[in-house]
Amino acid sequence: MNFLECFWVALKLGLTSFGGPVAHLAYFREEYVIKRKWVDEERFAELIAVCQFLPGPASSQLGAAVGYERAGWLGGFFAWLGFTLPSALLMTALAVGLSSVEELVGNGWVHGLKVAAVAVVAVAILGMKRKLCPTWPKKGVAVAALLVLMVVEQAWMQPLVILGGCVVGAIWFSKYARKTERLENARKPYLAIGTILVMVMVLVLLPYFIGDSEGGKAFAGIVRSGALVFGGGHVVLPLLEAEMVSTGYMARDTFLAGYGAAQTVPGPMFSLGAYLGGVLSLGGNPWLGGVLGTLAIFGPGLILLSAGLPLWNRIKHIPRAQGAVVGANAVVVGLLGAALLHMIMGGVLHGWVDYLLAVVYFVIIGTRKLPIWLVIVIAAVLGGVIWG
Repeated sequence: MNFLECFWVALKLGLTSFGGPVAHLAYFREEYVIKRKWVDEERFAELIAVCQFLPGPASSQLGAAVGYERAGWLGGFFAWLGFTLPSALLMTALAVGLSSVEELVGNGWVHGLKVAAVAVVAVAILGMKRKLCPTWPKKGVAVAALLVLMVVEQAWMQPLVILGGCVVGAIWFSKYARKTERLENARKPYLAIGTILVMVMVLVLLPYFIGDSEGGKAFAGIVRSGALVFGGGHVVLPLLEAEMVSTGYMARDTFLAGYGAAQTVPGPMFSLGAYLGGVLSLGGNPWLGGVLGTLAIFGPGLILLSAGLPLWNRIKHIPRAQGAVVGANAVVVGLLGAALLHMIMGGVLHGWVDYLLAVVYFVIIGTRKLPIWLVIVIAAVLGGVIWG
């Protein structure tokens, strides 16, 4: 019954993981690597690289991948479900006319959680740097990745930088390769490649199967957005806006209200798909629309993960591929470092009180003085008191 364990652990993360995709990776590391030891540091970074390289919601894909490591694809599905369920329900409820969480309790606590998220990400980066970048060549790869991502902020650059790290690693780090057993049988790669080809065909032919109904076209638009976005989170906004607002399916103010709410709820920002499906009443009912919108936006990324992960597990035993993993892992450290700098420079921390609290949280979390869940609760309460 490990798949139920995956669900409950992921549900806890889905209820408490505020701060966006980068913060989610840090929360996952704390829960899955440090506390439960379901995967080690190297495998965790490897999964991050795979999920960042694939289109779709990276943090949700990562949670599903860890669930797969723990309990097979049933564990992967339930890990995704647990992490997604709270935010999807909240966003669907907003679509049917209930008050948003921010309207009910104020936005001060949300700001407090974002300050804590900065500290959580910083601790994760420091821990991963020690494990994945112990030598200067690996540190150099991480720094190079950070600099590139700071200069070129477009989401499409992330998979390119990871690919660059793989190439460098395959050339320079293959000497670190160790003998490993193949993790998947010989038939899986062909199944994976076939799945990817079918996915591409579905995306091309979907408009022809949907017909001329407005709801069907909107559903297809959400599917395309989920399938074509790299980086997740905020990156999906322009794609969804083009599919929903520019086509006239939804007023811009209605769309932006949902986008703003998606930033205040815990869990994945892709839960915006539940809001869109609810507003449009896909299937003739807002609650059913929320389910369909959720499946539409998350489904393509999860299908690509189900194809890509077995394929990767098949080839990773090759020495050059193992060197590529070492290079990609170093890039992941740089990627998270750049994301942290973007968080800070983007205005998550507003004044000296924010910076002071972030440092305090960093010290508490880094020294394990308090469990991370208690730090999150304290941050929310202080945020409500100070900024409420």
